[in-house]
Amino acid sequence: MSTLNESGRQAAPRRIVWSIAGTDSGGGAGLAADLRMADAFGVHLCPVVAAVTAQNSHSVTCVEAMPVDLVDAQLQALSDDMPPAAIKTGLLGSAAQVRCIARWVDRLRAHGPLALVVDPVLGASTGARFADADMIRAYHDELLPRATLVTPNRREALMLPDADDREHDLPAMAQALRSAGSQSVCITGGDSADFDGLVLDWISTPHAQGWLASPRIETPHTHATGCSFATAAASAFALDFVVADALVLAKMATTHALRRAYAAGAGAGPVHAGEGFAVDPDLLPLLSWGEEAFFATLPAYAGDTNSGSPKGTLGLYAIVESSERVRQALSAGIRTLQLRIKPSSQPDASWHSRLRAEVQASIGACREAGAELFINDHWQLARESGASGVHLGQEDLLALGEDGRRLLLDSGLALGISSHSLWELCRARSLSPRYIACGPVWPTLTKAMPWHPQGMDNLAWWVHMAGVPVVAIGGVLEPQQVEMASRSGADGVCVVRALGDDPQASVPALRAAWHTGRWGERLPTPSMPHPSLPASQRQ
Repeated sequence: MSTLNESGRQAAPRRIVWSIAGTDSGGGAGLAADLRMADAFGVHLCPVVAAVTAQNSHSVTCVEAMPVDLVDAQLQALSDDMPPAAIKTGLLGSAAQVRCIARWVDRLRAHGPLALVVDPVLGASTGARFADADMIRAYHDELLPRATLVTPNRREALMLPDADDREHDLPAMAQALRSAGSQSVCITGGDSADFDGLVLDWISTPHAQGWLASPRIETPHTHATGCSFATAAASAFALDFVVADALVLAKMATTHALRRAYAAGAGAGPVHAGEGFAVDPDLLPLLSWGEEAFFATLPAYAGDTNSGSPKGTLGLYAIVESSERVRQALSAGIRTLQLRIKPSSQPDASWHSRLRAEVQASIGACREAGAELFINDHWQLARESGASGVHLGQEDLLALGEDGRRLLLDSGLALGISSHSLWELCRARSLSPRYIACGPVWPTLTKAMPWHPQGMDNLAWWVHMAGVPVVAIGGVLEPQQVEMASRSGADGVCVVRALGDDPQASVPALRAAWHTGRWGERLPTPSMPHPSLPASQRQ
């Protein structure tokens, strides 16, 4: 029977996640925690019992593995009616179970995409061991080569074969696990020492690698943190997020669960996952740009940026390709501009000379008009020429390396950074920029991009969550689009083609639309962003 939502319409069926794990007689970890986390994401979790444990808040006193035939029967029953978008494994009872699960993963993938999250529960925090040498070898041979993501803590990573034995070199340990076959690795850091009060997880994925950082939650009640994190990632996979974005959401959901943890017995109580984690700006983590855990302090205007930064609202933001167009935009009344001059195929000395002249002329014109100017890409030239700001894409910032990024920050230039996904948003925030660009909001022909359009929902979410001013970019052609972007609370809206040949003619309508949106009803923040990359790009 189909269900109805609050408006009386037929609700879309929930995405399905299988969790193959153990029971916890204390109701804290294992399948009990997995069910809570899946519900927080709005997905349906099918609990497949692989082991039964006798445990309380102090210790695990007994573990009984389910017969492999019974595990197989559970999976067979589910496959006939409730095939999964993602599978998460937790506590498994035997090497035979591991081989059975591997066969099922292959069988299901023959019919379509399937994400597999492996949480290698090899021992309890109390010291109890759940896996012998045969079991650990089965993980290595059967599950790691099939894993979309493996999520060990430091102790578990060291127990897996081929993991690097340098205990403090998590990037090397993660690379060893990826070399064993896992597409992505996240070594969680909740059981490790703090870094300036932050809990650091090392992520290594096809799209991003670095330290994913959130403030440590001071609580003695941390039972089920690991299985909650893995289930959160599997739930995000079921909602079609790529790995790096899924890990951002998993970090947020697990931190939220730690905040809501409670006592249940005399020992460590369970974390408690719940709804609302994806709209709390304090939960959005930072992501480092490399192996150095460097994070700039977020600026004083972090939080609701509807009123802009101390430097003023960016407003209508013109992106132009010459100093002549800079002067045209200034004459039309625009006071935020970006000079974006694309290099020729083989830039020579004369091209660099012309570039310098264009940059200096644009800086002079904007300084005279009291306008804010950002130079695209050429940050060293911008610094030498006395520019106030620069805009860089994330690939350019990555190419600078740690030393280059520190020089950029030390230059005093106001920094604008592009972002297209959750992990890029988290990485951009770590440099405390003047603004973060969210795009493409609408489909754009300016450059070829793999990204889905962000739309008004993701733009409103970016604005609510970023902690710094957000500008909308991509596909803005009409005044109505400017008005809608302004209603999202964006601090600015970038226009390129919308300027047309004559900014004097086009800008009045665009500025009017901006102000209409500014005073109009604010667009709502969605409870969850939508994916900005197709799930097929997980690998």
